[in-house]
Amino acid sequence: MKTIQDVRPIDRVVDLTDPAGNVIYGMTLEEARARLRQGTAEDVRGIDGHFALITVNGTTVRLARSLGRPLRYFIAKQEDGPLLIAAERIDTIRGYLEQHALAEQFHPSYTRMVPAHYVTEIALVGCPDPNPTYRRFFTPERNRLPADTSVIGRAYVQAAYDEIVKWLTNRATEGPVGVCFSGGIDSGSVFLLTYHAFLKLGLNPSRLKAFTLSVDGLGADLAQAGAFLERTGLSLFLEPVEVETGEIDWQDTVRVVEDYKPLDIEAAAMTLALCRGIRRRYPDWRYLIDGDGGDENLKDYPIEENPELTIRSVLNNSLLYQEGWGVDAIKHSLTYTGGLSRSYTRTYAPARATGFDGFSPYTLPNVVDIAEGIPFVALTDWSHDKLYKLKGEIVALGVEAVTGMSMPVFPKRRFQHGAGDGRALRRCFPAEPFAYRRAFQALYGS
Repeated sequence: MKTIQDVRPIDRVVDLTDPAGNVIYGMTLEEARARLRQGTAEDVRGIDGHFALITVNGTTVRLARSLGRPLRYFIAKQEDGPLLIAAERIDTIRGYLEQHALAEQFHPSYTRMVPAHYVTEIALVGCPDPNPTYRRFFTPERNRLPADTSVIGRAYVQAAYDEIVKWLTNRATEGPVGVCFSGGIDSGSVFLLTYHAFLKLGLNPSRLKAFTLSVDGLGADLAQAGAFLERTGLSLFLEPVEVETGEIDWQDTVRVVEDYKPLDIEAAAMTLALCRGIRRRYPDWRYLIDGDGGDENLKDYPIEENPELTIRSVLNNSLLYQEGWGVDAIKHSLTYTGGLSRSYTRTYAPARATGFDGFSPYTLPNVVDIAEGIPFVALTDWSHDKLYKLKGEIVALGVEAVTGMSMPVFPKRRFQHGAGDGRALRRCFPAEPFAYRRAFQALYGS
């Protein structure tokens, strides 16, 4: 991985991202960068995998990322012109500015997150800096699939399975693979698909484990995970990871994730505890796979809990849960973007902070593309209940079609609610939502 000392400005751009973090299939990193340098939607959409890329052409800088990799930038002022620093994290940008006597220009809100699925283009032409322009490179066709859950399930799960196979044959080629596993629909399907891929590829299934977090030896997830694997005859793969309540540190999670949205910090705190628990037990473990993004793809969030949403806004707005309201919306955050484009750090950052190489097939464009083709209105007739039941039906049908295995389906439960005793876990987090924002601001003395 690059260190700050190893990097030198090239054409007034400093790239502090780790190139090894890209998971790109069918082309080299330089070929992928060449596609971004061309800048057309077709060229960038043709980059297969997870990526966070920066290219420079004269005074034009282009940046692009998939959902699975965060990418930030900051423009600093120098006597000979603006300097753009790109990195995955805010604190990496701050560290560079401090080492180069530019720290007085820094504020976390001045950093910008590149929105997933767009080419962000910036002209480094002086002061004042012009606003970036955004050109979408991923535009899935909506409602193109028939209103048949069997057909949809096969297409959706096959796409996820194909991504797992590519990951196992190109990335996680050696060593053990751990599934972050609660026994829910997303992690359950990922486990069964990964297990099936091991068998089809002739890999040794003993490399595979299902890691389930249990706080103080409790939690509905542990019981659910056990029931899931027992019903599928795969109980030998279950490995509980037990931590104590005192290890759930929301303030440290704010530092790791560099955000302050309560639900995301709560989920990330559990992911961080799980990753640290695995790391203590297995110092050399590298690969983790999970199901993050599955809720967003199949619109499986309780609309009633968000006063800004109605079922019509959820079903009528393409990629709402993946991208938020979009780069042209008044509620779009330049610092964070929106939707899973913002919140994927809840999974990505804890894994990276503990030395894991994480992956979720449900965040890949090829899988999201199938999800956006689902005719949700035709299947639900604007019914909340039908929408919430749809995900389990689609995924279970798809898993059976692809693997031949019958997948148990349990009611939805958030990670932070299933990992331990509910009342004890609630005491781990502040009751006042603004406490998260204050903790984030304290990181930078603001």
